[in-house]
Amino acid sequence: MIELSNIFRILAFWISVILLSLSCAGSKSNKVIIPPFDGDRAFEYLEKQIAFGPRVPGSTNAENCRQYLIDFFTGLGAVVDTMMFTHFDKVTGKAIAMVNIVARFKGSGSDENQNYLLSAHYDSRPRAEYDSDTTKRMEPIPGANDGASGVAVLMELGNLLAKSRCRVNIDLALLDGEDWGRPGDLDEYFLGAKEMISDIKGKYKFALVIDMVGDKDLKIYKEELSLKYYPEISKLVWETAAGLGEKAFIDSVGDAIYDDHLSFMTIDLPSAVIIDFDYPYWHTTLDTPDKCSVQSLQAVGQVIITLLYRL
Repeated sequence: MIELSNIFRILAFWISVILLSLSCAGSKSNKVIIPPFDGDRAFEYLEKQIAFGPRVPGSTNAENCRQYLIDFFTGLGAVVDTMMFTHFDKVTGKAIAMVNIVARFKGSGSDENQNYLLSAHYDSRPRAEYDSDTTKRMEPIPGANDGASGVAVLMELGNLLAKSRCRVNIDLALLDGEDWGRPGDLDEYFLGAKEMISDIKGKYKFALVIDMVGDKDLKIYKEELSLKYYPEISKLVWETAAGLGEKAFIDSVGDAIYDDHLSFMTIDLPSAVIIDFDYPYWHTTLDTPDKCSVQSLQAVGQVIITLLYRL
């Protein structure tokens, strides 16, 4: 997937990072003040999403949660755009209305080309096919960790970006239809990301996907495909975590995970996913807030906000 042009682009990326570091080191006036991430408040956002019930695409619960998210980011002063699209289910043929949300936060710098993307999915899975109770396997999952945790982190990041702008432009994308598909068939997963890439080629410097980061026993390894195709992005994240002494980020390679970052990679957008896939309640009706923790959201959020403000 990586050609020579991508190698040169990676080299250019790191040269720019080094030059920026030297520039900052040469002037105390350029010292960056990193705002503290509020894990307690992020956890409240997780619980508020769960209170709507399962956010299955096309449902009233999803619609109500979506309006809550739109109102939240609009209230922060972000420019909020929506992208509506329709998915026709392969099995039933039913038309499912889906909507992506993008909240845009302008940076304090003057460069309009310094755009970065963070995304999470706000939909929850329509089927709990791995539930230990076989009678519940056609029920939708609550999606506390698988969906709501990533959105909660983005919401608290929005609070910080609204109060104290970083130097670059940050777009926060809340994607629909990430978890619609059936096991073994990737065609109906990542629907929001697949829809989004038609309109963003060449727009962003890189993208970070935040998914399943609320697990109480949080251990985040470098995702194999992120590291293989765009290692510079994972390196930025894990070096930031190491500098903060954040133990939840494990400096070794984990499994290859299929997630929204792979869709972004198809348009040569350097991408990585931050995910703890070792979660025993995955795709079950037990994916509830009591399995998540303030400390996990705090750890991930502080690493990300530190990285963003140092760009």
